[in-house]
Amino acid sequence: MPAALPSIAFFEPRIPENTGNAIRLSAVTGAPLRLVEPLGFELEDSKLRRAGLDYHDLANVTVHPDLDAMLDALPEARVFAFTARAGTTYTDVAYEPGDILLFGPEPTGLPQEVMDHPRVTSLVRIPMLASRRSLNLANCASIVIYEAARQLGFGDME
Repeated sequence: MPAALPSIAFFEPRIPENTGNAIRLSAVTGAPLRLVEPLGFELEDSKLRRAGLDYHDLANVTVHPDLDAMLDALPEARVFAFTARAGTTYTDVAYEPGDILLFGPEPTGLPQEVMDHPRVTSLVRIPMLASRRSLNLANCASIVIYEAARQLGFGDME
């Protein structure tokens, strides 16, 4: 049984390869992956399938028609919205299994109205050099979900 981990949520993802890599991340960690529509690609996109390798059947992926539908499906979840414009770093958060780790699309990130949503618990950032714009979306999700897994004891991961 995989460790009970937070959900990784991609808000309106646009790059199929990043989502494919997140599918693989979901499969190897057991973290649920939640995709908030509209998607910038079809789920059958060859780039998404190639990036996810043969892990698609092992991942727990849910597609939600919009942000409120995802939040309604998880009414007790804390929501951590990731943005470069936050004071709290990802290592400052004590993660819980029911949390949602919300990431915005490349290259724009989360829109202000999402970051201002009343269900957002906290804005969080991943530190990087000041003159750099952003990290790859799938890499961001990997960094944070493995910190959550570390805090939660890694479960059955070896």
